[in-house]
Amino acid sequence: MRCRLPALRCTVARFLMTATQLDDEGDAMKTRVKRAGLVVIALLLGSPVWASDVAGKWKADFETPDGRKLSNTFTFIVDGEALTGTVVSSVSGQEAAIQEGTVKGDDIAFFVIRNFGGNDVKMKYAGKVAGDTINFTVTAVGDQPFEMQLVAKREK
Repeated sequence: MRCRLPALRCTVARFLMTATQLDDEGDAMKTRVKRAGLVVIALLLGSPVWASDVAGKWKADFETPDGRKLSNTFTFIVDGEALTGTVVSSVSGQEAAIQEGTVKGDDIAFFVIRNFGGNDVKMKYAGKVAGDTINFTVTAVGDQPFEMQLVAKREK
């Protein structure tokens, strides 16, 4: 039988199919207990991947493509996979609202709109959470695109 599920789920599915057929003693109660336990395991494995805990304040010190040393302070609010909050830049001190934010497993992504010289620029943040660190790729979307890397650390 070819299984189209992820490997771990395929293993559990095969185990479920064979384990429910294995009852050497013919004991119906044992079979029901086995099935109930296997259903619980299958439900747990079938549930969505838990999002990383990114709620709270984070800070990133970084160098811009033109060589300036700056910092951003992030305040993340998480509700399920939805991410909201603000980003404050050391340049302006102004808060920019997080838009279209998501946290899925260890992946985090959102947009902010920044004003540079009277022009609004959409900045895309995409990152990977690893404990108290988020490795971001920041991309400016628009007429003058650029990309940079920055590392945010959880503030304690």
